[in-house]
Amino acid sequence: MKYLHLIWAALFRRKTRTVLTLLSVLAAFLLFGLLDGVRVAFNAGGEAAGVDRMIVSSRFSIIQGLPQSLIPRIQATPGVKNLTWANWFGGYYTDPKNQGFNIAIGPNFFEVYSDYVIAPEQRQAFESTRTGALIGRTLANRFGWKVGDKVPVTGAIYPNKATGETSWTFDVVGIYEARDPKQRGIEQQLLFRWDYFDEANAYNAHEVGWITIRVTDPNQSSEIARAIDAISANSDHETKTQTEQAFNLSFAKQLGDIGLIVSAIMGAVFFTLLLLTGNTMAQAVRERIPELATLKTIGFSDRTVLGLVFGEAVLLIVLGGVLGLGIAAALMPIVSAASGGAVQLPAVGAATWTIGLIVMVLIGVLVGALPALRAMRLKIVDALAGR
Repeated sequence: MKYLHLIWAALFRRKTRTVLTLLSVLAAFLLFGLLDGVRVAFNAGGEAAGVDRMIVSSRFSIIQGLPQSLIPRIQATPGVKNLTWANWFGGYYTDPKNQGFNIAIGPNFFEVYSDYVIAPEQRQAFESTRTGALIGRTLANRFGWKVGDKVPVTGAIYPNKATGETSWTFDVVGIYEARDPKQRGIEQQLLFRWDYFDEANAYNAHEVGWITIRVTDPNQSSEIARAIDAISANSDHETKTQTEQAFNLSFAKQLGDIGLIVSAIMGAVFFTLLLLTGNTMAQAVRERIPELATLKTIGFSDRTVLGLVFGEAVLLIVLGGVLGLGIAAALMPIVSAASGGAVQLPAVGAATWTIGLIVMVLIGVLVGALPALRAMRLKIVDALAGR
């Protein structure tokens, strides 16, 4: 701390270069903070204890269906208060670019999911209209849909018995909104009746994609999950009961090892940062050779000069890194809200800060090593003579 003013002055000797370098470091650690949150979320165990709503899906693959005959057996499991089921439909509206979150939902969906706000008359119209569909407010605003419209959806998997094609047409009977503003992402969905889907679908009849249960006592969630999975143990349709968070993340995990992908990205980012900041420090020390020689002339030891250059390098990285992680911490709740609650990224916690600070210091030491050694070995006579 004794020479902090000297380190600070040297660091901002070339303000433009330092600011641009700081922005690069900030961007790198902003990305680190966000991606580490993604890594933690995807590696979360999805512990069911204390959860009142869980998802039952195939143990083998999230895209494999479950027989409808499982539903009454799961409903009869002690501790299960209510349940509903659904199938992922996907598809797009008029153009493949307009991919949609289109889902066939079973009875009691809105009893199990209290996240949706729907006018009673619109819900009644949905229950009495075989081809009825409910759309989110955000989706309605995006395409200009209103109640009474007919919406064509082209799927990629399920053919319609009536046409032999994967094109389906739904009647918009209601528009729902998210109860919680943080869950606005659910307003991107088009929901239609599972019984219509099952009757008209020419593929995998009487199969459900997943079953959502609500339990009477959240403290017994883990035991209830094990009891449900025991129902189909050693069958060709074994189940896996997990939290909604774990289920939602499992879709993205089909893409590959998220942890490995994140580590590879961050490795490339930090390697590039190492080269960039290393060049900055080498150039900064090269420009200050006469000044360093003057410091040695007035009594600064070789070790002190070594420490000054190391301190400058570490301060440069730590300053930008702390700002980047701070911004990541502020953005994390915003990113989670933008996902509509499907992916809840954790806050930038102590573990991330600790790892980040260690990486900052390590990069600072690495980029400062060669310039600092050069400064320490500097001969006063040669430096002042310009050699």
